[in-house]
Parts: sequence; structure tokens; C-alpha cells
Amino acid sequence: MKSISNWFMRLAVTWFLVGVLAGIGMAASHNHSMFPVHAHINLLGWVSMTLFALFYRAWPQAAATGLARIHFWIYVPAHFVMMVTLAALYAGMLAIEPVLAIASVVVGVAVALFGFIVWKHTAAGAATSQTGSGPAVRAASAG
Repeated sequence: MKSISNWFMRLAVTWFLVGVLAGIGMAASHNHSMFPVHAHINLLGWVSMTLFALFYRAWPQAAATGLARIHFWIYVPAHFVMMVTLAALYAGMLAIEPVLAIASVVVGVAVALFGFIVWKHTAAGAATSQTGSGPAVRAASAG
């Protein structure tokens, strides 16, 4: 996985498109029963994945770790399953709820892992970049 930041950003934009199309579809049909799915797509797909991408771009040493790859491979499939099963639940397939619950927990685990990665790589004394051009170095040289 050459650039985890690029992959998260590409997926974020894909989810943004899906969220916008869902919103347009709801507005055109005057059926807003899927608004929770629309909100989750936008927040967990577009916004969260964009923030993951930007963090990994700003802290390349974090992006280069095995934990970052684990974060990606836990979050991305679990989020997809969560969105599909959430849509199925709101479409009336109540039996899907256990799968949705498991996917939601796995997404939560991936978010907790991301939190750990952020805390680890932004802690006092943590290097900002392997190349010496991380956010703190750029800010200090700009002032």
C-alpha cells in the first residue's frame, strides 16, 4: 500500500459522491427515510476518511506503520458493511441488525486504533516526520 493517505482520500471522495447522490435522491423523492444512512455515509465515509487521509499525509511516519495498514483494512471493509446493513435495516430488513451491530463495533475498534495512532505520533517528544519536514518543522521554519 504505497500511500495510505491517497487511498483514504480516494475512498472519502467516493463516499462523498454516494452521500450527495443519496441526498439528491431523498430530496427528489420526498422520502427521507434513509436520512440516518445519508448522515453516516457523510460522517464516517466522507469526513472521517478525509481526516484520516490528512493526518496520514501530515504524519508520514504514522502512515508508514503496520498499525496504519491495520487501521485501513479494519475500517474500510467494516464501514462498507455497516453502510450496506444500515441501509437494509432502514429498508425494513430487521433481521440484519446483528450484522450491523458487529460491523458497528468493528468500525468503533478501528476508530479507537486511529485514536491510539494519533496519540502515539503527536505525543510530546514524538518525531513529527522521518524526513524532518513534518507540521512542527514547517511551522517553525515559517515563523
